[in-house]
Amino acid sequence: MLRSLTNRRSAVAAATLATVLVLGACSEADDPAATPTTASATTAAPGAADEATSESTTDESMTDAVHNDADTEFAQMMIVHHEGAIEMAELAASDASTEEVRALGERISAAQGPEIDLMTSWLEAWGEPTAAEDDMAGMDHGGMDMGGLSQEEAMAELESAEGAELDRRFLELMIEHHRGAIEMAEGQLDEGADPAALALAEQIIADQEAEIAEMEELLAGL
Repeated sequence: MLRSLTNRRSAVAAATLATVLVLGACSEADDPAATPTTASATTAAPGAADEATSESTTDESMTDAVHNDADTEFAQMMIVHHEGAIEMAELAASDASTEEVRALGERISAAQGPEIDLMTSWLEAWGEPTAAEDDMAGMDHGGMDMGGLSQEEAMAELESAEGAELDRRFLELMIEHHRGAIEMAEGQLDEGADPAALALAEQIIADQEAEIAEMEELLAGL
């Protein structure tokens, strides 16, 4: 690559110098010393442009090649999954009977909102569609299925519960929900290619395993 670029620059420089000398001879320029300077200035711009174009093309190719179908599906489906978690967490943050559960709901919502924005930005950069609402139907395979309940069924149950029962059901359902996210993230680690998506999968596993342990402790104290 370096040898090719050097040869190309040498060829451009030689051609430019020859052209300048011919033009200088025809015009009978009074200052021959200016000719090398002109040739040097003329040579620099094409060389820099070639190098910048080559680097830009390489960067674009690497960006296009770095993600695969698994990365796309992970981002699309995890967006939907996070949206479900936020819906449940916001209800707990406002209606739970204990401060610990309300605080947990607030933390979950605050953490997963920015992750949705991040994954949406990836899909847009990759030229892939973002997750649609009808993708919820495909989430039951370890994603949104919470002890046999869909997202809609889980929300209906939480909305009808009160007091300690709301706290208990929220914790039980969110534990199942987190386990689904961990399963999805582990699949991404097995099949994905994009470094940022892989790093997020690892972070999701670490964060949600810690929150599961916290929720199990809260459940034991109810």
